[in-house]
Amino acid sequence: MEFNQSLRLQKRFNELIPGGCHTYAKGDDQYPEFMPIYIDRGQGCHTWDIDGNEYIEYGMGLRSVTLGHGFAPIVEAAHKQMLNGTNFGRPAKIELECAEIFLGMIESAEMVKFCKNGSDATNGAIKLARAYTGRDMIGICANHPFFSVDDWFIGSTPMNLGIPKAVQEMTTKFYYNNLESIEKMFSEFPNKIACIILEPEKYDPPEDNFLNKAKEICHKNGALFILDEMITGFRWHNSGAQKIYNVEPDLTTFGKGMANGFAIAALAGKKEFMDLGGIYHNKERLFLISTTHGAESHALAASIATMKFYQENDVVRVLDQQGGKLTKGVNKASHELGIEDKISIIGPDCCSVYTTKDQDGNPSQPFRTLFLQEQIKRGLLMTSSVISFSHSDKDINETVEKMYDVMLVYKKALEEGIDKYLVGRPVSPVWRKFN
Repeated sequence: MEFNQSLRLQKRFNELIPGGCHTYAKGDDQYPEFMPIYIDRGQGCHTWDIDGNEYIEYGMGLRSVTLGHGFAPIVEAAHKQMLNGTNFGRPAKIELECAEIFLGMIESAEMVKFCKNGSDATNGAIKLARAYTGRDMIGICANHPFFSVDDWFIGSTPMNLGIPKAVQEMTTKFYYNNLESIEKMFSEFPNKIACIILEPEKYDPPEDNFLNKAKEICHKNGALFILDEMITGFRWHNSGAQKIYNVEPDLTTFGKGMANGFAIAALAGKKEFMDLGGIYHNKERLFLISTTHGAESHALAASIATMKFYQENDVVRVLDQQGGKLTKGVNKASHELGIEDKISIIGPDCCSVYTTKDQDGNPSQPFRTLFLQEQIKRGLLMTSSVISFSHSDKDINETVEKMYDVMLVYKKALEEGIDKYLVGRPVSPVWRKFN
């Protein structure tokens, strides 16, 4: 493959845009050095870069494109609405229509507020919890990598430059499937924690009714229980992972897959908490979420079309089924090559990731880079193994065949040394103190 056009644009991207992109996970430091890849277009699960290279893509739109690029029913619904205007000075009827459909699917929620991204939604949830409890501290799950661009979360990461120390000290951590860590957190900060926030599931499912027991601990200590379903929503179940695990959060957030890549997210929950952001009550006013573009009508139309497609087609079953085929194929190939302890697909079939370990069995950025390098050479754009509705059996079979060849190189690098095969510097973790 040639990357001449992309390499020519790379410097210009970084001259005009800090980091060269608008999402850290898409940055140059996350890809092999001489394969920057700038996308020109996409269709289904295939993308083409500006050099004309074609890829089968996984983890599309950072997991937000669940149906496929340019997916006709969604694009057509957004286009039709655009022709009638996208933003008005008063609420549009479509806002109510979208709210009714959304709340009809998310059974635990009684009210919803739409916004443009996941951080808007999680920030709103945190603010509601603080307002309701009169407390400042937040408990976040240490096993889950990202909740918000806001100070309350970024201050807890190694990239906390610019975050006041006082703000950093208002966030504490607990561990998934570890009730003792939650109890300990509340004991260390009695009557100070407003809420805990976590994803319902990441790579391992909740054990021994963990989610409901965590909620009980929260309520016993006067705190709210918030589920972040940005990723699990519209992948695990039409009503979210909360439906599968029979837990009703006080507040919950959705985004990503709810509009097949269009910019919309949602903060939802019980009216008792959500209505603090309303105007028809006699309590002190709370500034909740107020965004110019929060209810753009074309994004709402895309979301309505997406939710209806989910209701009319068993999307979640297809994601699980096709993801299972990919997992089985790749793991079988890895086993045949004798490197299953180094490379394997893990996590739920609907939203899986792969491991890349070194000779000692430790997660390795250099070996991850080699894995990406060899995938890209063969037409795979695969920073994760997250599936979409558009991945056909043909796409998956082709992926598995190519992955076998990728893993042949990987095995040689394990045996002969990675320096013989890796071109350029290794990728870096997003969460790091210095470049």
